[in-house]
Amino acid sequence: MELKEIKELIKLVSESGVSEVDVARGDFKISIRKTEEKTMSVQHAPVVSQVAPAAAPVTTAAQSAFPMERIESHASKTETPAGNFITIKSPMIGTYYKSQSPDKPAFVQIGDEIKPGQVLCIVEAMKLFNEIESEVSGRIVKILVENSSPVEYDQPLFLVEPM
Repeated sequence: MELKEIKELIKLVSESGVSEVDVARGDFKISIRKTEEKTMSVQHAPVVSQVAPAAAPVTTAAQSAFPMERIESHASKTETPAGNFITIKSPMIGTYYKSQSPDKPAFVQIGDEIKPGQVLCIVEAMKLFNEIESEVSGRIVKILVENSSPVEYDQPLFLVEPM
């Protein structure tokens, strides 16, 4: 099953009245359940012939062990005391990097104008470097994390002034 198909299933569960979806294709099985806290959990259990399948620990979709080259940013609008800003949050647990390598310039800096699809940073998770792309257009007001620092799922990374 492709990552795109998994994202579509998660979106289906979150936008509809459905609270659970189970899909099995060959050796692959996935269960997506909506919890009371309105977060999604994904359980991935490989099916092995003649051996009872062992269930993997429940993880969020962003933490799942599916190979990912790029993951789009998880942006949400929030009100802040200084005005109306959009907070771009980390879609996964990992390590935040402001540039592609230490000798390269930062993807974005305070004051830069951004547009949807623009790479803002990289979050390394399980030895995979995931480009975090903007889903909004605006101007970077504040970068909320330090380079090479660990980030949590849903942790604010950037404050953006919408344009």
